[in-house]
Amino acid sequence: MPLFESFRQALKVFASDIGDGFFLITHSGLALLGLGVFCAMVLIGTQPNLRSAAEIELIDWLQTRHVIDLSFDTNAEAVDRATATDPRDLPTDQANIAMWLSRKYRVAPEPISALVVEAFEIGPRNRIDPTLILAVMAVESSFNPFAQSTAGAQGLMQVRTKIHTEKYDDFGGDLAAFDPIANLRVGVAVLKEAIARNGSVEAGLRQYVGAANSGEDGGYIAKVLAEQQRLQEVALGRLVPFTNPKPTETEDK
Repeated sequence: MPLFESFRQALKVFASDIGDGFFLITHSGLALLGLGVFCAMVLIGTQPNLRSAAEIELIDWLQTRHVIDLSFDTNAEAVDRATATDPRDLPTDQANIAMWLSRKYRVAPEPISALVVEAFEIGPRNRIDPTLILAVMAVESSFNPFAQSTAGAQGLMQVRTKIHTEKYDDFGGDLAAFDPIANLRVGVAVLKEAIARNGSVEAGLRQYVGAANSGEDGGYIAKVLAEQQRLQEVALGRLVPFTNPKPTETEDK
């Protein structure tokens, strides 16, 4: 028993010594660290060259972090901005139209799907049938967002940018004519004004194509309305054969 008690006391003393030593080392280390920081601050404060160098290093580090963050945000914005939609996510009627247009005009179904969605959203707000909007795009540009006529009409809806330049102000300027969604929205605004001014869809289309004065539209109205009829049948799930209307040259849209 005395032997066990002696061992216990020795172990207790040993543990106490280790604790005291650890505290002493830690305390001394923190003290040395604090002293080092204090000396560095005094040195930098009394040496303008060192202070300037430290400031430059800090600014460079912050700017590097800022560029990295901006790069990430820009990429994220680009993903959100992409003009494409999976047709499988669309309602049946819109998916039918998107896939039919994709096959007919030989364009990818994803960007066509995004245009179909936009037409079905913006059409009712402007009291225009979405299939009419899509039919105008089909006849005007065959869904080529970079199309340009000899008369200066541009983009999907072939709107003359110079005449309707103010309509692109909210989209960043005239170059937005080649942005599919911006061009679609401006084209719808022009078509809406033409229909309201002339009292009917047919008369509005005649002005839209630039034939309001001459009355000769080159078959434009018939092409648009025929394509709209086909799209309406496609939306119902019917099998509709392809007939490709040629893009129409515009004058004063």
